Amino acid sequence: MTRTRKLSQDKVVNIVFHIIAILMIIAVIYPLWFVIIASFSNPADVASGKVWIWPKVIDVRGYEKLFEQTQLWRSYLNTIIYTVVGTAFALVVNITAGYAMSRKDLPGKKLLNTFYIVPMFVSGGLIPTYVVVKNFGLLDTFWVMVIPFAVSTYNIIVARTFFQNSLPESLWEAAQIDGCSTLRYFFGFAVPLSKAVIAVIGLWTAVGHWNSWFNALIYLQNEDLIPLQLLLRRILISNESLLGAATGTMAQELRQLSDMMKYGSIVVSTLPIMMLYPFLQKYFNQGVMIGAVKG
Repeated sequence: MTRTRKLSQDKVVNIVFHIIAILMIIAVIYPLWFVIIASFSNPADVASGKVWIWPKVIDVRGYEKLFEQTQLWRSYLNTIIYTVVGTAFALVVNITAGYAMSRKDLPGKKLLNTFYIVPMFVSGGLIPTYVVVKNFGLLDTFWVMVIPFAVSTYNIIVARTFFQNSLPESLWEAAQIDGCSTLRYFFGFAVPLSKAVIAVIGLWTAVGHWNSWFNALIYLQNEDLIPLQLLLRRILISNESLLGAATGTMAQELRQLSDMMKYGSIVVSTLPIMMLYPFLQKYFNQGVMIGAVKG
């Protein structure tokens, strides 16, 4: 009787947990779905609460107006290039630094730890950073979006923790006995066994590059180099300016068009990076808690 009651209680607990999980999934997915359907809906229907699961009337004026921007595709390409090149460069820098910091025999390890950790809490500020970027000749160039901000102390710590906890010292000792050099061990053993942490850091870095607009606003003047996010920001600000100058029916139409373009901008700017996540999910699940194992 007691065992039967315990099984019944377990079933009730499982049902409650499943219900909570389903509600959490809905709470995460529905806002994303709503943005998508709102971008294809009439703003009046969205404002009146008539759009819930599917658009009442398909309206693509927002996308049409958005795609009329001649610079959109150039900015889209710029963002893709910045994301790919910037992520690759950041992985090279942070993964190699993390591996070096994980070695017990690294000379000056404590000093280097301090060197990396202090900038996490103390920053030089925008103006000194701008001066440094200018003095290195990176201002208003492609590389200003890739090189100056590639080093991430947090990513280095995550990589260091992974190498310390996942690669046994005995593997390095066995490789040394076989005459393996440090460089060969890193590329032949450490990197192939580190797909999880590489995928996690790569995803974090890629999302950061994809959403970046402030650095472009500060360091880029060439219109051919601006990324997608900065262009979309300019479009939305321009629409708000036109809306402020309009009155009557014109203001209402501009408001509706502005709302449609806002939803469309969210879809256009987030869809590619959202499509990338499922391919990295298995590695992300393995490595998301890496930094929490040890400091």
